[in-house]
Amino acid sequence: MSVCVACQKPLEVEFEPEDYEEDVQMGGSSSKAPVAAPDMVPDDVHLNCGCHFHWDCLLEAYQVTECPSCGKNIASSSATGAQQVLVNLNNEGGLQENLDILPLLTEEFYLKAYPADRKCRAFLEFCREGDMSAIIGMLQGDNESESDSDDEMADEGDNADGEDTADVGIDALLRYQDPIGDMQSGLHAAVHAQSREVAWLLLLLASNLPLLEFPPEVFQEAEALGIMRGLTEDKTDIRSMRDANGKTAEDVAREVGGVWATGWIGTGKLAI
Repeated sequence: MSVCVACQKPLEVEFEPEDYEEDVQMGGSSSKAPVAAPDMVPDDVHLNCGCHFHWDCLLEAYQVTECPSCGKNIASSSATGAQQVLVNLNNEGGLQENLDILPLLTEEFYLKAYPADRKCRAFLEFCREGDMSAIIGMLQGDNESESDSDDEMADEGDNADGEDTADVGIDALLRYQDPIGDMQSGLHAAVHAQSREVAWLLLLLASNLPLLEFPPEVFQEAEALGIMRGLTEDKTDIRSMRDANGKTAEDVAREVGGVWATGWIGTGKLAI
């Protein structure tokens, strides 16, 4: 078996099964059910220069265009002229050949430099996927953590590095723009995903769209979840945010069409 060129260990990793130890009733007495031993699964990133890495080892030594082991160029150009890094990736999900891992590497490299953005980027990814339950879970969690830590934040002010620690929580999530994804906001992401449900939620919480413009069911669901609009007049209206190409969410909606073609474009819902 080949080994990782970085750590010289076999190209596999322990995969913990989801089975857990629990009481099992047998003949009136209880005993512990056996716990399955962890499985060994592949963990092999095969670069086009011929070098093999564990995924974490590659991230640790990551360089954009060169193999961190042999120094050969590992980047190439796609049919559209965009830079890519094609590999054969073999992990618990199976073998994926000619997979472009440059977007994954770029994101992980960015988050290593800016770990505070990890939560915001997760929120944005949920908007891209139209995952309402995950979005609500994050917002509810932040709402609780904000109320628990308001006094603590007021006392702390700035952190040791001089960065403002108060600018966190729901507002930061709702108005985050992706610095490595064309500065998209959550509303841009919802429009691309054609998720009206996510769009309504973001408009309710992060815009000044008049409340009379919202369908009654939006309020009913928000009330059931314990989420409602706070003060927005002094905050950036999410509808005004522009991506790296200067486009608002409504500009994107005009291009996407689909669910936005009727009752959204030109009505003020997606643009101020």
